[in-house]
Amino acid sequence: MKLELPADLRSRTLAVAAVLTASLVTGGWLIVRGTHDTTATPAEAEHLFDQVFAHIEKFYVDSVGQPMLYRKAVEGMLYELDDPYTALLAPDRLSRLNETTSGDYAGVGLQVDVRDGWLVVITPTPGSPAERAGIQPGDRITEIEGRSAKGWTLEEAMKVFHGTPGTSLSMRVERPGVAAPIPYTLTRMSLHQSAVRRVAMLPDNVGYIDLKAFSDSTTRELTRSIDSLQAKGMKSLVLDMRSNPGGLLGQGLSVSDLFLGAGQRIVSLRGRSPQTNRDFTDSTAQRWPGLPLIVLVDGRSASAAEIVAGALQDHDRALILGEPTYGKGSAQTIVPLGDAGGLKITTARWYTPAGRSISKRAERDDSDGPPSDAKSERFKTDGGRIVFGGGGIRPDLVVTDSVLSRQSRILQAALGRKTGLFRDAVTDYALAVKARGQISSPQFVVTPAMLDEAWNRLIARGVDIPRMTYDESSTLVSSILSYDIARLVFGPEVEFRRRVATDRTIVAALEFAAGARSEATLLDRAAARQKLLGDTAASQ
Repeated sequence: MKLELPADLRSRTLAVAAVLTASLVTGGWLIVRGTHDTTATPAEAEHLFDQVFAHIEKFYVDSVGQPMLYRKAVEGMLYELDDPYTALLAPDRLSRLNETTSGDYAGVGLQVDVRDGWLVVITPTPGSPAERAGIQPGDRITEIEGRSAKGWTLEEAMKVFHGTPGTSLSMRVERPGVAAPIPYTLTRMSLHQSAVRRVAMLPDNVGYIDLKAFSDSTTRELTRSIDSLQAKGMKSLVLDMRSNPGGLLGQGLSVSDLFLGAGQRIVSLRGRSPQTNRDFTDSTAQRWPGLPLIVLVDGRSASAAEIVAGALQDHDRALILGEPTYGKGSAQTIVPLGDAGGLKITTARWYTPAGRSISKRAERDDSDGPPSDAKSERFKTDGGRIVFGGGGIRPDLVVTDSVLSRQSRILQAALGRKTGLFRDAVTDYALAVKARGQISSPQFVVTPAMLDEAWNRLIARGVDIPRMTYDESSTLVSSILSYDIARLVFGPEVEFRRRVATDRTIVAALEFAAGARSEATLLDRAAARQKLLGDTAASQ
């Protein structure tokens, strides 16, 4: 059946359709033309903005005040720059950034995570009020200032833990194996978050330093740590910059300066202003000449960490092991904006001594992995080795745990949004092990029975992944469980030693470093390993 409209309605409908069609054709064209028109004068562009602003303010369906409109205009302008590193920072974000770059804050010194909706202590900061009071890893914080801590977020906890030096904070904690909650009153004090998180001597006199940030004190801390290891007989050094997000450019320069020779270029910045368009060159002699150096990186090594890795790689001063870095080849400047916070703005792009840009193809490119070697621009190090531009700093030898990576992908896909429940179950079981006192040796082994009990706790939380998937991921689950038990029962040092024994990148570093007398020895060994891997792959 065909539906007919009355004649008068039909004519009006045609008229409306004609108007809409004309609007779409002309107005749509004008929108597109206006969006891409770069020939407008500043006065014309300003007039357009004023017109749009006035119409939105007066006629938009919802009332939006002028301050909010201006704020949205600024945010829209920054977004359209298509640069994720240029952003408006609210006062609280600017404050957190300042704490990160300085390492200085005032608080009680607690590192916590959320488990089963409660704040569980990962570790107290060394020398902090929390450590001095006797708070231990695995303590569950149940009350803060007389209020239940159930359901608190990490952000809420950090706001309470931090504060004015000299002020007090009361809390209660539950400890595995202790019947009654334990009350604490902590006095906040000025603290410094060390950029060097761990210094250790590994087998064969291989020194190890875990460098987690480039803050105001990084060079000083790193120098002190290396000197202390040398005093203990260190023959080679592993500098772990995995998960190091970077920080201050000046600290990246001075760290590079420690290992490079006078006159060697560290990095080149290219920007629009004279202050950001310059080359940075090493000004002093090496502090530890001849010390064989291995640098560990991964996909979360970024910014200043990449500057250091790139400079040392281009000058053949370090063997780079691990996974390709993040690929952040730009530098930002912070502009204070008073009560509004601050503007973080990209002011330059940077290049390694060989001339490489290590940026991803596009700053918003979230594709996995670096571009293939065939598609990448090639450069040469001082010694003639081939290195590549784009996609981050690519290690001289890629080292990763393929088994654990595969199991991690499988388990993550099965867990989906229930990953947090999985971590809750593992920590809950580790706390139960601590409460029962059933582990007495740091060399304990995770048994099938322990994996079964962890599985039962998963099921109790409604995590209904197939048992076959859980069993296929048993190596990964055992590792996670062993680290939690080691930390909660014996402390962070025992956890670290267990991680070292199973960390394939550190294990590989120890193999290369054993008996190495020079940096050339390390690079030759890596080249031989790379050739062997290539020959093996070609023969398969």
